Amino acid sequence: MRGMWLAVILLLSAPWVQAATPTQVRLASEVWPGHTNADGSGLAWDILRQVFEPAGIELKIHSVPYTRSVGLVQRGGADAFVGSYLNEIQEGVFYPHWNYDADQISALGLVDTAPVNLQNVGAFRLAWVRGYAYEQYLPHLNHYQEVYRRDGILSMLELKHVDFYLDALTEVQDVLNEADDKSRFRITELTRLPLYLGFADTADGHALAKVFDTRMAQLVKDGSLRAIFAQWQQPYPFD
Repeated sequence: MRGMWLAVILLLSAPWVQAATPTQVRLASEVWPGHTNADGSGLAWDILRQVFEPAGIELKIHSVPYTRSVGLVQRGGADAFVGSYLNEIQEGVFYPHWNYDADQISALGLVDTAPVNLQNVGAFRLAWVRGYAYEQYLPHLNHYQEVYRRDGILSMLELKHVDFYLDALTEVQDVLNEADDKSRFRITELTRLPLYLGFADTADGHALAKVFDTRMAQLVKDGSLRAIFAQWQQPYPFD
């Protein structure tokens, strides 16, 4: 009898024995207009419903600031957070093979500031929102600071405290829309960075990530996601 129970224990602990796939995925995200709206609409939510729901997995959406979404995943309060760059967070998080979208990273600056591009961006004084860690993805960034809120960016630029503000194009455009005189500013597109889900490093997280990668491979192959990107008037990132 002891031998039988030992065999059962060894079988259950074997690496090839997988936990059952959850029937829901708890997703935490900052509210990015048109991408992850709090009411469940948006490009990312539509993509992720197309990924998970046909596999019998329901989306549970929790809208919180970005850094809090990361913390929720690390503490087990969510299965994945949305809108991460690859390997941006190391502790308690792992990344799937597939991205679900890509950010057009852009620089906002005054028109009288010297032109910026991907090769010389490190020579300027930069700012971005805390947690985005652009220093990991753009070359040779030496002079930068993180801000907690976007509502002071225009003043920082006008007072020449920084040369450029970096963010995804949609967020840069939102900041610029608050300017009294938009003609004083210039937006420069720098590069595209793939966007990922950061999954919890748990049995559920790994099971959900496996479903995500399998479904994304199918959807990209058959072109099913093109209509969603077209609906939200966003460039298709998988060509």
